[in-house]
Amino acid sequence: MNCRLSKLIFSALVLAATTWPHLTFAHGFAGSRFFPATVATDDPFVADELSLPTFQAIRQPGSPPTKTFDFSGSISMRVTKDFGLSFADGYQFQKPSGGKTIGGFDNMTLSAKYQILESDAHEAIVTIGVDAGIGGTGRKLIGADSFSTITPALFFGKGLGDLSIDLLRPIAITGSLGVSFPTEASSREATVVHHPNTLRWSIALEYSLIYLQTQVKDIGLKTPFDPLIPLVEFSMDSPLNRGNYGPTTGTINPGIIWSGKTSQFAVEAVIPVNSHTGNNVGVLAQVHFYLDDLLPSIFGHPIIGD
Repeated sequence: MNCRLSKLIFSALVLAATTWPHLTFAHGFAGSRFFPATVATDDPFVADELSLPTFQAIRQPGSPPTKTFDFSGSISMRVTKDFGLSFADGYQFQKPSGGKTIGGFDNMTLSAKYQILESDAHEAIVTIGVDAGIGGTGRKLIGADSFSTITPALFFGKGLGDLSIDLLRPIAITGSLGVSFPTEASSREATVVHHPNTLRWSIALEYSLIYLQTQVKDIGLKTPFDPLIPLVEFSMDSPLNRGNYGPTTGTINPGIIWSGKTSQFAVEAVIPVNSHTGNNVGVLAQVHFYLDDLLPSIFGHPIIGD
């Protein structure tokens, strides 16, 4: 394994070992609603956080089909109370059926978010942001694009704590809606390949046992069950132009998140929505750290302001 990647994973495991025992909650709040950091979809909060590692394994369709193993990480920091920046990168191994394993870094991604609305009374939040996948920073042999892709998006979160039915109040919904714009309309490989603009949308449905226990009714759940959040994530891409209308591709990811004071741990299945996405179920797992609680003297406040 690449030395740089090994050091990152080792550091994450050390952090996980030192933070596992703590059991109060951090990251994103709107009123009494705690929103965890979702794994397959991007959540709407501006926060100081580190995801390391995020691991995904799945068999991709093709000729020949290829097993992929992806290790990635991201770090986010608040510049002001409502504005934050993020950096992400990853390393991928590919094992074609009957072929040799190859590996390389993906294109790095830079992101910015600005929170425009938060309602504590309605457990709601709205954020705008933009992602930039920097072309040419990854290895072309594993499929990293030579061109960049810019994706402005709207992010939202809503807890259902204002409903009158107690069993429904722990439900929350987060999601995003954006359009990606490649900086090149086409490129020439063996043939001309068109790069369409793409509608990217995602939704995460969560049922928070944390909220159930603390805001609805204490049903007597004990560690390790009381900080669990079962969820289902939907992550979809739909091409919009340049002769590439449809089909939509994406995955449905049922799973569970365990959240502590300074970290959370998540594991999900990765289920392709159609044969264009794949024919095999994969796995997605993540170790995530709340840096403002883990290292409050460094990350306990925005870079500018309080």
